[in-house]
Amino acid sequence: MSAIETGLHSPRYAALPPIFYRVVAPQALNEPHWAAISPDCARLLGLDPAHDFDDDTLAVLAGSRPPARLPPLATAYSGHQFGVWAGQLGDGRALLLGERDGQDGQRHEIQLKGAGSTPFSRMGDGRAVLRSSIREFLCSEAMAGLGIPTSRALTLVASSTLVRRESLETAAVVCRVAPSFVRFGMFEHFCHGNRPDALRQLADHVIAAHFPECQQAEQPYAAWFEQVIAASARLVADWQAVGFCHGVLNTDNMSILGLTLDYGPFGFLDGFDPEHICNHSDHQGRYAFRRQPHIVYWNLQRLAAALWPLIREERLLQALETFQPTLEAALASRMQAKLGLQHWQDDDWTLLTDLLDLMAAQGADHTLTWRRLCAVTAHGDDPEHCRDLFLDRASFDTWRQRYAVRLQQDGQPDAQRSAAMRQINPCYVLRNHLAELAIQAAQAGNYQEINRLRACLSDPFTERPEYADYAGLPPDWAHTLSVSCSS
Repeated sequence: MSAIETGLHSPRYAALPPIFYRVVAPQALNEPHWAAISPDCARLLGLDPAHDFDDDTLAVLAGSRPPARLPPLATAYSGHQFGVWAGQLGDGRALLLGERDGQDGQRHEIQLKGAGSTPFSRMGDGRAVLRSSIREFLCSEAMAGLGIPTSRALTLVASSTLVRRESLETAAVVCRVAPSFVRFGMFEHFCHGNRPDALRQLADHVIAAHFPECQQAEQPYAAWFEQVIAASARLVADWQAVGFCHGVLNTDNMSILGLTLDYGPFGFLDGFDPEHICNHSDHQGRYAFRRQPHIVYWNLQRLAAALWPLIREERLLQALETFQPTLEAALASRMQAKLGLQHWQDDDWTLLTDLLDLMAAQGADHTLTWRRLCAVTAHGDDPEHCRDLFLDRASFDTWRQRYAVRLQQDGQPDAQRSAAMRQINPCYVLRNHLAELAIQAAQAGNYQEINRLRACLSDPFTERPEYADYAGLPPDWAHTLSVSCSS
């Protein structure tokens, strides 16, 4: 038995009736081989990165054979895609293998993405191509390094299996890890299917497994929904603070636990642009960067509509009203830390907004602006030349003097504040061109860049000279890159 199978439990989701899933055997890849392993995720699951990833583990995580005694499951769900009801969707290329006890005290679901077709594949082949699998592997671990709630990626398996998208590409499998992969769309599925019994069973499962404190509330379902709202609001605040664009915020891609889920055409901002659309398939700009908070709220409204058989309408509406203040409080907390302030004042919103407006007008690099701002002193010194990121340097200088006055009022020593800011404003993010370089190398058979980039992004706040090539402005060719839903 492989190391991954030892201690693998039947998923709690399998205790639900068969209407919730289908039992599906994975389909083997040709010539599967390791492309990348996340040591951090391995240790989270109690696995030894140096010894536990042998040929037996490869067979399971490549989909060459199912785990012993545990038939894999593909879960059923529906959802709204680009604002339109899409009906039944489901795990078209994802299989739930089981659960392992994590070193964090939680049980984690182990899921393969790209291990072949399922009854929910809807004319698809159930495969994931290498390029999108690399992006998901890297960004899952990069978001964990940033401290943003996310599904994790344990392994990336490459192969010689060919699949056709716009052209012939090789297939890959990512092993994804999360306490739960339950989505908003699962609740929509049973509500729209007129199955209130199944809806209640699903809610009871989620509460018992992940929100047990809500069981003691006067109205357990309402208390649980309020927690989902709060987690979702905090998550989108994290995205806005770090400049992350999800790209496909459909209801079936929204985690009930408030995790970043389903890495498709995502992107981190280079030059700051609130209107940035990272998904080439998003022709209407529905999921533009600035709209993400609104879309998360819209998705919560769809979840509320699905939960009406369980929760009174007035309580649902009251819960939804908590989203905006929770979001604003979360954003204030994150931006206060990014600016290095000990206390947040109402006037600080103006200071922040004026900086963001200036960044947008000048196209200043989002990550580098915030990182270099860490060095600005209460006397207005700019030792790391943040001003050089702005074409109109005089305008930035004017803002910087206002910021210096605010820092003086705040009273924190420069060194102390700078150190704290450097633990909030990353030096490294997974820029599109960095992922593209790793993809190009991998398509040529060299996986070293994936592993080097993952190692850097596992600690994005500590500046290290060996990763200097990851910390600069993107090259000109990076502006020509586009990502879409094709994977």
